[in-house]
Amino acid sequence: MMARLATLTCRATIRPALAIGSYVPHLPWPFGVVDQLARTLAPTPGTVRATIGLPNASAMLVRAPGVLPADGNRRVVLYLHGGAFLTCGVNSHGRIANTLSQYADTPVLVVNYRMIPKHTVGEAVDDCHDAYRWLRLRGYDPSQIVLAGDSAGGYLAMTLAQRLQVEGEAPAALVAISPLLQLAKEPKQAHPNIKTDAMFPPRAFDALVDLVARAAAKRIVDGEPEQVYEPLDHIEPGLPRTLIHVSGSEVLLHDARLAARRLAAAGVPTEVRVWRGQIHDFQMAAPLIPEAKRSLRQIGDYIREATG
Repeated sequence: MMARLATLTCRATIRPALAIGSYVPHLPWPFGVVDQLARTLAPTPGTVRATIGLPNASAMLVRAPGVLPADGNRRVVLYLHGGAFLTCGVNSHGRIANTLSQYADTPVLVVNYRMIPKHTVGEAVDDCHDAYRWLRLRGYDPSQIVLAGDSAGGYLAMTLAQRLQVEGEAPAALVAISPLLQLAKEPKQAHPNIKTDAMFPPRAFDALVDLVARAAAKRIVDGEPEQVYEPLDHIEPGLPRTLIHVSGSEVLLHDARLAARRLAAAGVPTEVRVWRGQIHDFQMAAPLIPEAKRSLRQIGDYIREATG
């Protein structure tokens, strides 16, 4: 019942808004207002939050009631929030971080990375890498660190995992929730779920790709414009075991299944759990949607098992 209500609400509000915005994506939309409004959401009583400074960004360390401090002795989750690289932040994702902290029995570090169009996706990845280095300096071993992210945060998590793999620091596991894992728009726009997705109209992906590419073109790296990176084109053996939770009705089901095929082909232990009748990123609606709570509990169990 609640899942159906969420679908109808998104179809009546978010999808039309994104459809309109996709025709004029370069207007100065107030993307930051989402995270600012989320500051009014009171945390669960007993939750401990601390702001962490990073070289070019910030992060929020979240501990659910009863969870031990981040002292480098147990597991920890590095969480990369969604929002199309444009919006959201530590406030909008504070509650999902708290729920994961509770179910995984671990602190969760949520990165407030730099976003487009002012910055680039590459700079966002740099900020996530800085957050990982902060955890390492706190005493955490890679085998204790789990990367997690929803929507665009799934892209950041996979890209960061690949960067860490090159550095010989592959983390314990990767968890992706309704992940955007491929920037190429055509496969998603041709997917049958483009008609059933309650949030994303086809042109939303045109707008996203254009915004990402324009931002990248303005940043010069080693004398050249920043390249738009496709993580699924760089799947190699040795990446961390991966869990993907995705809605059966959303268009990002394409990305989840493509990622699972390529990871499995590379010998990476991969599990995809498809939730029928849900909206994109439905876990954000926990505990209002019962399936969201069950999904996050399963993810928490996975994180515990992956980190011993």
